[in-house]
Amino acid sequence: MSFRPFGRQLAVVLCATALMAAPLGLFAGRINFGNRVGGVSIDPTGIVGEPSVEDKAALLKKLQKTFKTASPELNLPQEMRKISLKGLLAVVKEAYRNNHGQLPDEVHYLAGLQRIEYVLVYPEENDIVLAGPGEGWTMDDQANVVGITTGRPVLRFDDLLVAFRTVEAARTEGISCSIDPTKEGIRRLTQVLERVRRTGTNPRLAEPQMRKAFGAQQISFTGIPANSHFARVLVAADYRMKRIAMELTPSPVRDLPSYVSLLKKTRQTTVTPRWWLACSYEPVAQSEDGLVWKIRGQGVKTMTEDETLNAEGERTSTGKTSPAAAKWAELMTANYDQLSAEDKVFGKLRNLMDMCVAAAIIERYGLRDVAGCDLALLYDSSSVVEVEKWNAAKIVPPQFSFIKSRAGIIVTASGGVQVGSWEVASNTEVSVPVGQLHAAAKTKTKRWWWN
Repeated sequence: MSFRPFGRQLAVVLCATALMAAPLGLFAGRINFGNRVGGVSIDPTGIVGEPSVEDKAALLKKLQKTFKTASPELNLPQEMRKISLKGLLAVVKEAYRNNHGQLPDEVHYLAGLQRIEYVLVYPEENDIVLAGPGEGWTMDDQANVVGITTGRPVLRFDDLLVAFRTVEAARTEGISCSIDPTKEGIRRLTQVLERVRRTGTNPRLAEPQMRKAFGAQQISFTGIPANSHFARVLVAADYRMKRIAMELTPSPVRDLPSYVSLLKKTRQTTVTPRWWLACSYEPVAQSEDGLVWKIRGQGVKTMTEDETLNAEGERTSTGKTSPAAAKWAELMTANYDQLSAEDKVFGKLRNLMDMCVAAAIIERYGLRDVAGCDLALLYDSSSVVEVEKWNAAKIVPPQFSFIKSRAGIIVTASGGVQVGSWEVASNTEVSVPVGQLHAAAKTKTKRWWWN
């Protein structure tokens, strides 16, 4: 889509994204969030909106009344907290037999695990163990469940269920979300913008017409249930990324300026970037005997590619990237760790990617058979343990920003999240030192988690 500069040198920035926030976990029979999660709401028809300040405050107050922090034995920060999948599922089965399916908080929050760094196989115990940094948890002022000292979001059992139950879909079709304008919306907007250009109308005054013409953005998913918490995190991360890029939300990281600020310094006249968040891992290190697997790397990176949009509303990937869009993607990737510390949804997205990679490693290398362990409850969607159901995000109204630029550019942006877990799992290298962890990490307790 190419538009000529306006006389007032205004650029219209069209943010094709979804309005979703970083959600706090809830589980069946516990806290009722209704349609509101972490500052936004999704009605039963899938329309995403923003609740009032009063509603958000009331929700946080309600959650704080029932929220419980971790027990003292879980609180101490650990570099290597281990979780036995066999033991975890035994606790879950017991809860469904004798506690009406009410799971303990340590199960909901996976013993405070904050990343999955290791997959360890113990054939003599018929078990697979997940390990990584962990500690006790608390609730922050944005209703995120985070570590008591690090502030990092903890992993959720509900998300783990989705990661393992969609592992085959991750291989065959991929796990992703995408937020895109419709062809009809692009076509109508093209017509409105042409009238604005021809008549010399201030684009700000034409915003209602532009909004109506562009219409709602469409949210789609592959590989995962659209009504899961997992899906909402994908959408939330994409939304946060676009809000920062489009200068609709101030960047929480000093070294990550907005894309709009970079764009002002260019002379581009056609800018239609697509950004998406993707896996970013080093080769997985494996022991010589295949019983220890170490997941390494930052976990997430930002990708970009330019698109062309025509008057008929058709979108085509160019295979190229504009300098400003590429620079912004590089900056976001370089500052991802700090960004995750400031905006928890990016840490939550990394947690999901870790879980998907762990699931892909287990499936790719047949580790269930190697361990001789029964993980049917974790994998079987028809089991008594169900994935939490939420209102699925389907559409979001368009958002606009107006900026000054040298060329008076008009920008559209789309994007999403892609979780390429099988590609990560297939890229491995043997590491002798990794194998030395196997004996040291072995359980010395009857609990399903240990340090």
